[in-house]
Amino acid sequence: MKIKTTLEERRSVNFFDTSKKIEKSTLSDIINLAVLAPSAFNLQPWRIIVAESTEAKQKLKTLSNDQPKVLEASACLILIGNKNGWDNTNPVWDEMLVSVGGNQEMVDGAKQAASYLYGSTEDNKLKFAESNVGLLAMSIMTAAKEFGVDTHPMSGINFEGVHKEFELQEQETVVMTICMGYFDQTKTLYPRRPRLGFDQIVTIL
Repeated sequence: MKIKTTLEERRSVNFFDTSKKIEKSTLSDIINLAVLAPSAFNLQPWRIIVAESTEAKQKLKTLSNDQPKVLEASACLILIGNKNGWDNTNPVWDEMLVSVGGNQEMVDGAKQAASYLYGSTEDNKLKFAESNVGLLAMSIMTAAKEFGVDTHPMSGINFEGVHKEFELQEQETVVMTICMGYFDQTKTLYPRRPRLGFDQIVTIL
């Protein structure tokens, strides 16, 4: 499927077929494709919790204004950003050293730049985590459509509650959730609403 077709056919689905489940292999394929998304210095400051059991989805539903699609979806992804993903504890730095042929000076320079750009203020740390996870989120939804899986991103959630209920670490932040499954064909989606186009959103200087 061409990317143009994928983007045109992707919709945020409110109704999921509860009788159809996403196979673990399909979910794995989706994520492994989606992580080709870019990230700052390739630091990949993210992880994902998959709420798949009824118990986990019920917890998430309660923290998502009791929206039925959370329970109806085959799985709901909690996308988590690491605000400290730029620091020395990230194992990606070791991979970078190998990738650049052992050039420690180059890696040290990248570390210094990342520390300055992303670690100098709490606001920068948060933006670092959220902007990178945002790239992953769209990549996941696009990859899912490629595998015939429908999605619905959600930001109308109790972020603090999700952080506490799912026992996230202090440096982690909940960016959004994505419900995943297969559209309930007995339902009808509203027509796609118009999007603002080039002339409305672009300023050329």
